[in-house]
Parts: sequence; structure tokens; C-alpha cells
Amino acid sequence: MELNAKPRKSQEKLAEGMIPAVAYNKENNVSFAIDRKAFDRAFRTQSTTGLFDITVEGGETFPALVKTVQMDKRKRTPIHVDFYMVTYGEPVEVNVPVHTTGKSQGVVMGGLLDIVVHNLAVIAPGPRRIPQELVVDVTKLAIGDHVTAGQIKLPEGVKLAGDADQVVISVLPPRLSDGEAAAEQQAAQVAGMVASGDISEEAAAAVLEGETSLEEVKGDDTTEA
Repeated sequence: MELNAKPRKSQEKLAEGMIPAVAYNKENNVSFAIDRKAFDRAFRTQSTTGLFDITVEGGETFPALVKTVQMDKRKRTPIHVDFYMVTYGEPVEVNVPVHTTGKSQGVVMGGLLDIVVHNLAVIAPGPRRIPQELVVDVTKLAIGDHVTAGQIKLPEGVKLAGDADQVVISVLPPRLSDGEAAAEQQAAQVAGMVASGDISEEAAAAVLEGETSLEEVKGDDTTEA
């Protein structure tokens, strides 16, 4: 994506519709101004994985990736952009969004699909070979299954930058209803009271089967004491 820019000096007042930007790497640092609307349209399409060919008027042209975008909190429009200069043919590390396709067996059975990591760090062999997204087919995943970073298929030449054992996607058991959650909590409480000797196993069984309440059992024990 080509992006035209105008040179900018520090604290210089910008023309209407222009926003300040900077591009840098270990050796260079270039300040310039770009058209807000043009950048906003391009960034919504490319995000942080899309390559920009930036041409500064009267100066150089260089490839760069968006590093950070400062947004106007009220208008939700960009007000400042940081680019990171890259070099054609040289490896570049970038965070690539993870998306899923298909409906997992676990979700069909009532489970919940959890995308634990939404952006995966990878190393592309060059700026033009950065994948726009990583798509994972979750169709065969059952409840309790998960996908690690190392199991995700990467484009040729692209390598994983982080831990291969990191869980990226998992299928969780169904959420408990309020009644189920309360019953599970009560069961844990009753088990703890049996273990500490506060109530008998017979009383615990009566509580769990609904024949009496925990409050009544506690009261009986207090009276007997």
C-alpha cells in the first residue's frame, strides 16, 4: 500500500486533515505528516501486518509497518502514528492475528471455543511475505481439546517466534447454570465439613440428596454439643 507523506519539523503546525507520524529503525528516524483519512482507510484494511511504501515529498521512499497508532478517544480517529522501517528480503518479526474456521464438535456439544491468543508472533522471511492472518480449522476439536502455537500451520518460510507449547485455542466445558454452580459450591463445602469432622457422612449425604439443609445440620450439631 502506497502512502504519500510530507516532511515535518518538530512542533510544526500541520495543515487541515494531516496528522504527525514517525518512522524509525536502529539507524534512522524520520518525521513526516500523512493524510488522516487516507491512512485510516488503509490501516483498517491492513492493520499492523500490512506493508506500507511511504514516500516523503522531496525525499526518500521506504517500506514500513505500523508499530502503534494513537487514537482520539472521543472521535476514534488516528492522531499520531509510529511506523517501523523494514528492509526487503530481511526477516521481520510481527504479530499476526489468529482466526478460526468451522464449528468445533465441542461447541456443538455445548462447549465454549476460547481463543486464548488473538495475535501470534512469527518471523517472516521478508516484509512482503508477512501473512495477513493465521486460520485454524477447529472442526475436529472436542471439549477439553486445545491447539498449541506449534500445531498451527504456517506459510512456507514463516517461523514461530515464541513458545511452541503455548495454548492458542481451547474448547472449554459448558458454563454451569446458577443452580449447578450453587450445587457444586455446596458439595465442596459439605466435603470440607466432613473432612474437618464438623458433620457426619450421613448428614452430608442427606444434605446432598436434598433431604435436609446444611443450616439444619449445623443447628443439630450445635444443639447436640
